[in-house]
Amino acid sequence: MLKKNWKRIGMIILIIACVFNIMGKLINKLSLNKEMLYSAEYMQKEQEKEENQK
Repeated sequence: MLKKNWKRIGMIILIIACVFNIMGKLINKLSLNKEMLYSAEYMQKEQEKEENQK
């Protein structure tokens, strides 16, 4: 039975892995607003570092 259905079993495993990967990325995704705030804070800190080095 395994010899006949190995392609189907492989495809099912692949589909399940892809679904888990996509769901994990959607669940752990930062909101755009938070991402923009973190980027702005990082840029401000880098700018302050540059000013302090001068």
